[in-house]
Amino acid sequence: MSNDAAGFVGNIPQYYDQGLGPIIFAEYAADIAKRVASGGPVRVLETAAGTGIVTRQLLDMLPRDAELTATDFNPPMLEIARTKFQSGEQVAFQPADAVALPFADASFDAIVCQFGLMFFPDKAKSFSEACRVLSPGGRYVLSVWDSHRYNPFGRIAHEVAGRFFPTDPPQFYNVPFSCHQIDPIKELLLTAGFGDIGIAVIRQDRGLPDIAKFARAAVYGNPLIDQVRTRGGVDPEQIVDALAEEFRREFGDPGRMSVQAIVFSAIKSR
Repeated sequence: MSNDAAGFVGNIPQYYDQGLGPIIFAEYAADIAKRVASGGPVRVLETAAGTGIVTRQLLDMLPRDAELTATDFNPPMLEIARTKFQSGEQVAFQPADAVALPFADASFDAIVCQFGLMFFPDKAKSFSEACRVLSPGGRYVLSVWDSHRYNPFGRIAHEVAGRFFPTDPPQFYNVPFSCHQIDPIKELLLTAGFGDIGIAVIRQDRGLPDIAKFARAAVYGNPLIDQVRTRGGVDPEQIVDALAEEFRREFGDPGRMSVQAIVFSAIKSR
C-alpha cells in the first residue's frame, strides 16, 4: 500500500493520537469495540489499528482468554499503540498491509477496521483478504466516515488548505471521506464472500474545548502536512491559524460540532 495520503509517519502519529484521537476517534472506537466484543470472539484481528485507540478499548471488552492482533501499514503508529498496554496483556502488534495480510486462512473469529478502508488502494482485495483470514461464520466490522456534508470539520480543512495552493490544492481531506456511498461497499463485501450485512449510520456531537489545538492537529496529524511541505512556499502555521479562525466561525470557541460515520457488519458466508 503506497500513496501520499496513507503515510502516517514522522511526528504525525503524536498529533493524530493526542490532538485528533480524543475528539473524533475515541467515541466511535468505544462503539465499534462494543459491537465486536458482543460476539465473544477469541481470535481477533484489527487492521489499520493506528495508534491503538480502538485496540485499547477492544481488549478491555473482549473475553479474558481472547487474543488480539493489531496491525497497521505504518510502524510509527503502532509504536504509540504499544505504549497503551502493559507487558502480559494479550495483544500482539505487527506491521501489515490490509490488502496482503500475512496470516493463514481461517486464522481469526473477528476482524475490526475503524476508518481504514478509505486508505486501502485496492478495496476489493482488502475485503477478499479479510474474508480469507476469517474462519467460517467469522465477523467483519468496519467503519468509514460519511461525506463532507455530514463532517464539516473535514470540508473546512479541505477548503482552507486549498486556499493557500489555488493551482494545486492538497487532496488529503478528500480521502477520509471518499467511501460514504453505502452500496459500493455492500457490493464489495458480497463479492468477497460476506453475507448478513448490517449497516448503521451513527451521528454524534463533539465538544471542542481547545479550537487551536484541534486545528493544529487537523494540519499536523495526518499526511496533509507532508502535502503542504512538498508544495512549499507556505508556513504550515499560517494554515493552522486560518483553520482555527474558520473552526471558530463555524463551531464557536469552545465549540461543538457534529460528526457522522457508517458502520458495516458482515459475516463470512463461504
